[in-house]
Amino acid sequence: MDSPPIRRAIISVSDKTGIVEFARGLTTAGVEIYSTGGTRKSLEAEGVPVKDISQYTGFPEMMDGRLKTLHPKVFGGILCRHDNPEDMKALQEHGILTFELVVVNLYPFEATIARPGVTQAEAIEKIDIGGPSLVRASAKNYAFTTIATNPSQYSAILEEIQANGRTSLALRERLAAEAFAHTAHYDQVIAAYFAGLTAEAGFPGALNLSYTRKMILRYGENPHQKAALYAEPKSQSANIVAAEQLHGKELSYNNLLDLESALEIARSFSDPAVSVIKHNNPCGAACADALADACRKALAGDPVSAFGSVLGMNRPVDAATAEVLAEPGLFVEAIAAPEFTPEAFQILTTRPKWKANVRLMKVGPLDSPRPAWAYRWLEGGLLVQSPDILPDPEEEWKVVTQAQPTPEQWADLRFGWAMVRHVKSNAIVICKDRMLLGVGAGQMSRVDSTEIAIKKAGERVRGAVLASDAFFPFPDSIQKAAEAGVAAIIQPGGSVKDQEVIDACNQAGLSMIFTGRRHFKH
Repeated sequence: MDSPPIRRAIISVSDKTGIVEFARGLTTAGVEIYSTGGTRKSLEAEGVPVKDISQYTGFPEMMDGRLKTLHPKVFGGILCRHDNPEDMKALQEHGILTFELVVVNLYPFEATIARPGVTQAEAIEKIDIGGPSLVRASAKNYAFTTIATNPSQYSAILEEIQANGRTSLALRERLAAEAFAHTAHYDQVIAAYFAGLTAEAGFPGALNLSYTRKMILRYGENPHQKAALYAEPKSQSANIVAAEQLHGKELSYNNLLDLESALEIARSFSDPAVSVIKHNNPCGAACADALADACRKALAGDPVSAFGSVLGMNRPVDAATAEVLAEPGLFVEAIAAPEFTPEAFQILTTRPKWKANVRLMKVGPLDSPRPAWAYRWLEGGLLVQSPDILPDPEEEWKVVTQAQPTPEQWADLRFGWAMVRHVKSNAIVICKDRMLLGVGAGQMSRVDSTEIAIKKAGERVRGAVLASDAFFPFPDSIQKAAEAGVAAIIQPGGSVKDQEVIDACNQAGLSMIFTGRRHFKH
């Protein structure tokens, strides 16, 4: 049989966004509304006709609202199968009304525990009991019952009711899937909260993660691979997944990975900074007093590799920066930045030859909270660690050589040390004037990484500084750097042959800093 017309609705919501307008629309469409305490009062205050659930069930709300909807006269009307004679007979025998629409969203548990200083007792009172039961019952019976769990769903439901008096099976099925995802996430947040109460070293005994599919991608890393993008619900950080795409064609799997890396590098600097990413490694980066200058320097780091690259910026893109990007001979795939000024947007979407396709990603302010954990998937499991995003305490750094860095070298050493943590290990970067000149990434030998970085820097290596993500096990890399003209080195230290490395620097007249902290990136 066809789905029944929607005669009655139960509305019980914590988030009352749009509920009055939705309820008015339902009433106009001839739907009878039943509701609970707080929601009922809100609707009555706006003149919306509404009936009290307690009067219908004959059972009052009690225990400060802990018990109000858990009743057979409520759940029978939600769970009944309208094409099952026995179900419909039971309703008639017990005086149970049918409810074809249920509108519920849950107590704000997640928002409550996010408040500073919230007590355990306050958190527990925001654990919804009746709400999830109503949602699950309605979703289970989606063949006959429509469930709404989010204000964003109201317009689609109301449109179908106004047009047909009922909702379509396709809509009810979609809403049911969203409802089960909603309660699953809710339970996961609660489970994580309680697991955190007994966490060991900050790690809960059980880890439950919930993500919502945001888009199907054209393909994965390669055309023969399928791919999709999933979003973490209620993520608070400025990130690529939550960014607003202002312009350009659809993002690819590799675009998203590169944009993530580009943004991560740019946001690690306090001065205006631009990073240039190719195949998920930096081929250019720079800081300057103005973003346009940083952009020009970053692109000049490795102009050949910068063609077809992805850029990250830690300041709003202004007209001057857009003019740099619009110069002839340059092509970029995508740009991530806090925002784009109207003038910059106009230039980037009209002037360059690649204007039609460039993806412009507005991520918002970069001072938003960062995630507490970083995840790496393994087949059969998950690695979890705190992210490597905090600056190293410079007071722990030690100059271990006879030569001391000049003030200019100190600035470049800081820049190089901030950069090298973003390069695949074994990582070597060569920098000068707060500009990335050469990168040796992902090599099995640190000597190979050093040679590659020197080769990429070319003649510009003379007077530059070198940063290494981990200690030098032998002085051979130091000797190659000195022969090329490197003037100063920064590295963690910690090798059994540290003294030999220091001696090699002293012999060549290089200054060297030990930071005491390694930055592997596997």
